[in-house]
Amino acid sequence: TVMAQGIPEEVMLNTTLIKDLADVGKDAALLQGVIMRIQDTPNSSELVTYAPFTLFPTPVPKAVFLQALAVQTHYNTLVDKISRDPDFLQEALASTIAVDDFTASLNGVSLPSCQSIVLGLNRSDYMLDQREDGTSSLKQIEINTFAASFGGLSSRTPDVHRHILKVAGQLEESQRILDNNPAAGLAGAIAKAWELYGSERAVIMFLVEESQRNIFDQRYIENELWKRNIPTIRKRFDDVCKTGSLDQEKRLFVDGLEVAVVYFRNGYMPQNYVSEQTWDARLLMERSLAVKCPDISTHLAGTKKVQQVLARPGVLEKFFPEQPQVVEQIRATFAGLYTLDMGPEGDKTVAMALAAPDQFVLKPQREGGGNNIYGSEICQVLEGMKESTERMAFILMDKIHPTPSQNYLLRRDAPLQIRNCLSELGVFGAYVRQGNDMVMNECVGHLLRTKSSEHSDGGVAAGVAVLDNPLLI
Repeated sequence: TVMAQGIPEEVMLNTTLIKDLADVGKDAALLQGVIMRIQDTPNSSELVTYAPFTLFPTPVPKAVFLQALAVQTHYNTLVDKISRDPDFLQEALASTIAVDDFTASLNGVSLPSCQSIVLGLNRSDYMLDQREDGTSSLKQIEINTFAASFGGLSSRTPDVHRHILKVAGQLEESQRILDNNPAAGLAGAIAKAWELYGSERAVIMFLVEESQRNIFDQRYIENELWKRNIPTIRKRFDDVCKTGSLDQEKRLFVDGLEVAVVYFRNGYMPQNYVSEQTWDARLLMERSLAVKCPDISTHLAGTKKVQQVLARPGVLEKFFPEQPQVVEQIRATFAGLYTLDMGPEGDKTVAMALAAPDQFVLKPQREGGGNNIYGSEICQVLEGMKESTERMAFILMDKIHPTPSQNYLLRRDAPLQIRNCLSELGVFGAYVRQGNDMVMNECVGHLLRTKSSEHSDGGVAAGVAVLDNPLLI
C-alpha cells in the first residue's frame, strides 16, 4: 500500500523510524540553513531554530505545477501594466479608498515616478481545487507584490527532503525532488536594477522590521547580492526618518549612503506605520530617484480589490489586446471573485454569501496572513455591515477545496503525529523594466507551504503553515 505522497505505508506508520527521520530532518534543516530566529527568549537575536517543515514532500500533479510556472511571466506583465495605468487603479480602488484608511493612505503617497527603472518581485499563490471527476484545477488565491517571502528558505529545503528520503530508503523519490533557487533569481533582478541605476557606490537598502524572526530568508538574498560585489544595508523606517534625505537630483541618501534600490520587506500592514513620520519616510522614498521594490502603484496593484476587478468580463482584454491565449491562460487560474460595493451587484453577493457561507471566503484589503473570514463568521460579519459602506472594504471569493494528503509537520515544541494536510503552491516572478523596455521577465522558482487541514488561514510566519517541497506525480 502506498500513501498519498508516494511514501510506503510501512515507512509512514513506523513510529520508531518516523522519530529517527524527524531527528535526521531537523539536523539536515539546521545544516542547510533552513532556520528562523527564536523570539521568545531574552537573547532572541543569538538563538535560532529550524524553520518548520514537512517530514516528507507532498505530491503535486505535474500538469498543474507546470501550468503555474508557465503563467507567471504573464502575471509579471499584468502587474506591470496595471502599475502603469493610474486611471485603472483609481477607478478599481475608488470604493475601497472611500472606506479603508490604509488603502487611502497608500493612495495618498502615489506620485508620478521620476525613475524610469521598475523592479517587480512577486509571488502568485494557488491551491488545487478538486473537481467532481477527481482531477485538480489550479486556482489563484492571491498575488503578493510586496515583500513576497520564503524565496530564501525555499532555496534550501530541497536538500533537506532529499536527505530524509535517502535515509528512509526512498532513493528514487529523493531524485525526484526538484532543484529550486528563488533566492538567486530574486537577487538577479535586484542586481539588474542596481546595474541600470548606474552608480557603483550606491547600495541596496533592505527596509526591514524592528524585530525580524524570518531574517535568514532575507539573508540568502543579501548573500547572493554580496556574491556579485553589490553592497547591501539593512534599515528601518525610523532610520529613514532620522537620516534620510534627497539631494537636488532627488537621489536618496540614508545614513550618508546613496541608495540605488529600496527593497521593502516591511510596510505592507497598517501597524507598520506607527506615526506620521513613518508615512513621511515612505513618501520620501517614493519621491526619490531610487528604484523601489515595490513602488506605490505596484503595491496597490496587488490589492484584493484589484484582483476582484480583474476577474470582470473584458478587463484582462484591456491589458492584453490581441493576445487571447494570454488572457485565457490567466483567466483559467481565477476562482470566482465578487464585489461587495453598494448596489444591486453587491447586494447579490451579500445574499449569496449568507445563503452558503461555507462556500466562500471573505477577504479584507490586508496582507500578512490570518486576516480572512470563513464559515459562520462570514454571516456574523456581513449581517453587521450588509447595509453599510463598510462592506466595500472586502471582497468575496469562492472557497477552494483541495484534496488533503497525510504528512508529519515538524515544528519546534510540537508533537510528532500524522495529520491531514492541505498545501498551497507559490510561484516567484521577477521583472525589470526601463522605460518601455522589459529588460527581464522571468519565473524564478516556487514555494510549497503545507498546513493541517484544521486551519483555515495563516502562513509560515503566522505559525500555521510549514515549508514543503512538491513531489511531481
